[in-house]
Amino acid sequence: MKQSRIGLQTRFLAAILIMFVVVVLVMLQLWNRQQATQHDVSEVTRAAMHELIYEQVRIDGEAEVRQLADALANPLYYFDLDAIGALARAALRESDVEYVLVYDPAGRILHDGSGDIAAYGQPMGDPLAAEVVAANGPHTRASGQVLDISSPIMIGDQRLGGVRIGYSLVGVARAEDQSMAGLRNRIDEVGRRNLAWLLLLCAALGVIGLAAVALVHRILVQPIRILGDAAREIEAGNFSLPVPDSDREDELGDLIRSFGRMRESVARHDRDIRRVAYSDALTGLSNRLAFREALDTRLRALQGAGRQLALLFADIDDFKRINDTLGHEAGDEVLLQVAGIIDRVVKVIPGVDAMVARFGGDEFVTLLQASDNEPEGEVRTLATRLADSLVHELGQPLLLHGRQVFLGCSIGVALFPDDADTASGLMKNGDIAMYQAKVAGKNCHRFYSRTMDQAVERRMRMEHDLRGAWGRGELSLAYQPIYRTRDRVLVGAEALLRWNHPEDGAIAPAVFIDVAEQSGLIESIGPEVMRAACHEATQWRPAPGAGEAPFVAVNVSPRQLRSGDLVQQITAALHETSLPPARLHVELTETAVISDEINASALLARLRQTGVRVWLDDFGTGYSSLSHLRRVQVDGLKIDRSFITDLLRDPDDLALTSAIIAMAHSMGITVVAEGVEKQGQYDLLRERDCDLVQGFWLGHPCTPAEFAKLLD
Repeated sequence: MKQSRIGLQTRFLAAILIMFVVVVLVMLQLWNRQQATQHDVSEVTRAAMHELIYEQVRIDGEAEVRQLADALANPLYYFDLDAIGALARAALRESDVEYVLVYDPAGRILHDGSGDIAAYGQPMGDPLAAEVVAANGPHTRASGQVLDISSPIMIGDQRLGGVRIGYSLVGVARAEDQSMAGLRNRIDEVGRRNLAWLLLLCAALGVIGLAAVALVHRILVQPIRILGDAAREIEAGNFSLPVPDSDREDELGDLIRSFGRMRESVARHDRDIRRVAYSDALTGLSNRLAFREALDTRLRALQGAGRQLALLFADIDDFKRINDTLGHEAGDEVLLQVAGIIDRVVKVIPGVDAMVARFGGDEFVTLLQASDNEPEGEVRTLATRLADSLVHELGQPLLLHGRQVFLGCSIGVALFPDDADTASGLMKNGDIAMYQAKVAGKNCHRFYSRTMDQAVERRMRMEHDLRGAWGRGELSLAYQPIYRTRDRVLVGAEALLRWNHPEDGAIAPAVFIDVAEQSGLIESIGPEVMRAACHEATQWRPAPGAGEAPFVAVNVSPRQLRSGDLVQQITAALHETSLPPARLHVELTETAVISDEINASALLARLRQTGVRVWLDDFGTGYSSLSHLRRVQVDGLKIDRSFITDLLRDPDDLALTSAIIAMAHSMGITVVAEGVEKQGQYDLLRERDCDLVQGFWLGHPCTPAEFAKLLD
């Protein structure tokens, strides 16, 4: 009896039905995932919006309070209640302002913006009153639906009182609720459209399946299907699918076997070509092209699967210095060592499926995915562990031509699908995160966040505004007085760069100097600062008891130190201004000098030959020791303010500071202590024979005219 068999058409129909069921299940999963994502987006947006609106209210409020405090200084000094009332009433009329209080140093109300000043002379009795009166600077605190912002009113060092403004947060909450309602409506509308498209797609798949079943009996012959599938795979570049062997002894069997041998030959040649085209010639790692294809493949495989992967974008810190000072062959050796370290670290991290590639230059990228037996939530943890290990290992000294080289690396991490769902977006966000790691001080890692886009935009805007700022008169110099410790005589000043932005006002030096350093603008600003400081110093007269005219200390950035023409810049500034070289002190950071000891030693020797004094700034914060001072000779060193701050309460800081002073004196090096803000700190430093001191207790940074008055 002839055994019945399942025909090809029946099998094809069953396969179509199974595929249809699978597609429907996947679409349901996509829909559920979309609903969850919509909810997460809504909550994250609400939190971000609340924080942004609250922060804007706080910033605007603090600016208004500072402005009002400045405006009230003279009226309060002359106790002009009419002028005080006019300013208070003007502030009270601002939108969302609940109250305005002007108070004296004891916390008694002088004016509340009303006509009769019913509360005049009464102490402020609210819970925040004690904090406000005791605060030495701007004070901000939220209380219920009111944001209380206060600022002391000062004339010089004299405190005349203060001003408080309470801002209502009700309007903030109302605006937040209205915005979120509109956002939710738009998200729901998008969800409904997506559902309609999913249903339409299911229907289309059903129609296509039925049409395919109707045609299967005419177009699907088994041997032809095998050859057709194999040909398509080869055309697509996939040579892993084998061509089944056939035991048929006819022409079709010969064709199948010949096709199989051809596939093996093409696959062998393809492997050879891909090895050349997809590998980095120097390190042997995957190159940018191979990495991009692998990333696209993995993203396609993970779309809708609910799985994560991480992209780690690593850039070697200060690699350009190696090429500039030691040559490109040394740079290639560094890249080979770095590639080996990254590959070794990745392999020892358990539970990861990783790919390492070199993008070119000093950029290395690692694609990280949890192994199949690892829980999905481990991707972020694994990325953190890998980034920490890479920062630690690459922060160790490299042995290059018999000498140790310190580099380090900055790593940015972006996660799929949290940070981006495309290859381009993931790589862009990883690069942004790496840039933020550079900004954070290098030799660290940072995860991407959406706020980084805004930070990058702000930084680009600041860099644009900083170009030409000196020529526009926005940049100026302030002078921090430096006193001789034994008799408290003014003997010099440190020149400090200040930026008064036409729109944003005063910008903190720690912010814009870092931008200038990273962008290279410091190389054009630095010589201008040097000339201006030297010119001002030529007009200074000796202070009473000083014996000689004060010196000026000018900070030099690491980028200027590496530029190679620092000596020429300083010589030109001294020649143009006719300032004696001995009255110019150049301050270099400890890390910048020690990180390239050989070149720095030669440069400092040339500087000292001109008569300029060289100081080592921020001493004690780097990785050097006093033994380095034998090889890198300097005239003075400045003990970092972090040691001086805890001098009165930390015996270790006191002992370390005393040891630095004693050892430096034994080597003939002048010692300067910065950050002196209390008399007790000054007394301890004087007892231990510290040569020079500076800090707010002795004098704040001042304008050139104010410094000239100090000398008188």
